[in-house]
Amino acid sequence: MRPPPGDETRLLRGPGLALVDFRRAVRIFRECVRGFRVMRGASDCVTVFGSARFAEGHPYYELAREVGRLVAGLGLPIMTGGGPGIMEAANRGAREGGGLSLGCNIELPMEQEPNPYLDRWTEFHYFFIRKMMLVRYSTAFVVMPGGFGTLDEAFETAVLIQTGKIESFPVILMGEAYWQPLMDFLHRVLVANGTIDAHDTEIMRVTDDPIEVAEIIRRESRAQTREPR
Repeated sequence: MRPPPGDETRLLRGPGLALVDFRRAVRIFRECVRGFRVMRGASDCVTVFGSARFAEGHPYYELAREVGRLVAGLGLPIMTGGGPGIMEAANRGAREGGGLSLGCNIELPMEQEPNPYLDRWTEFHYFFIRKMMLVRYSTAFVVMPGGFGTLDEAFETAVLIQTGKIESFPVILMGEAYWQPLMDFLHRVLVANGTIDAHDTEIMRVTDDPIEVAEIIRRESRAQTREPR
């Protein structure tokens, strides 16, 4: 069942009254300022994306948890969308590894609550502000299996790197069985039709190994890391 229309739905429906648009612009500005304030001092984060639907004990949940723990061992904060599933797992691993655990939660009709493993978090009404925050403080992305939202976050980041809007940094897709068919599609269809260049597919890489993820981040991110604990 689709959620009922909300304020963001009305914003994207088309032009509105000038005063209503002004109030929305103020709300957008206030969300940005609040996010900047809450995340002040955060930097060199490793942002983990993935589905909210995987519960504790699922292999992907436990994989994200291990990634969070290993990243904490490098001395880097973990940032997620702040919700359940993969997000919770990565924040939990960061907490267990003694690292800083951050979240950017989103207000949803189904009431997505912040997970209990966050040291610092803020909440957003607008998806685009939330995505900006997740990119702004990041030095690497780890993309776990997920749905439309995860694909949106991964490909928007790829576009920002492709177009030079942000500096290139590691974008790692975790779960070869899940992501390799997507990479094959990029080569078979997009590269073959000339809609992207072959080297654009190198923006994202695929692995199953959390230790390899930590090594890639240690070696290639802009962050000043320490030797893994």
